[in-house]
Amino acid sequence: MYIRQNLHPLFVWRQYGWQPLLIFASYDAFICLLYGPLDVHWLDIPWQPVALLGTAVAFYIGFKSNGSYARFWEGRQLWGAIVNTSRAWALRVFDFVQLVPGGDALPAAELAELHRRLLYRQLAWCNALRLHLRRQTAERWDAEVAPFLSDPADRALATTANPPTHLLRHQSKEVLELHQRGLLTEFRHVALMGTIQELLNAQGACERIKNTPFPRQYAFFSYVFVWIFGLLLPLGLVEEFDSRVALGPFHVWLMVPFAAAVSWVFNTIELVGHNSENPFDNKVNDVPMSAICRSIEIDLRELLGETELPRPVQPVEGVLY
Repeated sequence: MYIRQNLHPLFVWRQYGWQPLLIFASYDAFICLLYGPLDVHWLDIPWQPVALLGTAVAFYIGFKSNGSYARFWEGRQLWGAIVNTSRAWALRVFDFVQLVPGGDALPAAELAELHRRLLYRQLAWCNALRLHLRRQTAERWDAEVAPFLSDPADRALATTANPPTHLLRHQSKEVLELHQRGLLTEFRHVALMGTIQELLNAQGACERIKNTPFPRQYAFFSYVFVWIFGLLLPLGLVEEFDSRVALGPFHVWLMVPFAAAVSWVFNTIELVGHNSENPFDNKVNDVPMSAICRSIEIDLRELLGETELPRPVQPVEGVLY
């Protein structure tokens, strides 16, 4: 996610600028060359149909951009909910997982280790979900998830089809065992299971966004219509500029920068929507899941009383991943 207040010109040039602008400018100059020096005047078409097409394309790509932004914002809201639910899980673990009358006696050190294991498994789940959504589980599990897991059965979940789901299953299994040992009352057991259900709901919603691509009919025709408009635009503008005789015989060449600029604006709006279609692809405009996971890690480890905490993820050239 780009976090600077204003987009750096080099960022705009790399992400949205030079390739389409070069293509549009070259094509517009070619049309101007045919119309002017080569006197191929049958190329010009009335401006009104082109303007009408431009209006229709503007509405269409605006609809696509709104839909793409809605997907991004929903993804960001879901990860905001994951942050809050992770904190709630930590507080409930501390307050609920305690010795109750009639239960097994548990030394303070073992109780602290139990709290740590439950919170660290939650951190593993957050990072496992991040890797699962980015399709990076196989190559990064050992470095970014396994260090939070002490149980070999948890570490072996990397080979499953959906590691985050299995981690929550292990979490719920341990919560049930704690209830059976007398470390959780029935009410507290239900409350902790409710927190796990909230995490499952957030995970399912993220997977829905990830596994349901933006409707291709909108994405494809938005791209096609922008380029059709870009191809027709110089044909509609060339006679308009050529008719300004008072400004000289070379005034027709001013059509090139104006047509290229208008086409670039339409193409950029289309690209902005395209780049927001999938907010979990680890690209510059996506939800910064790495930074969010690190924030959760800092919060939960600090609640455990740890002092050697990792630093927050820092942006790279204005981009937070």
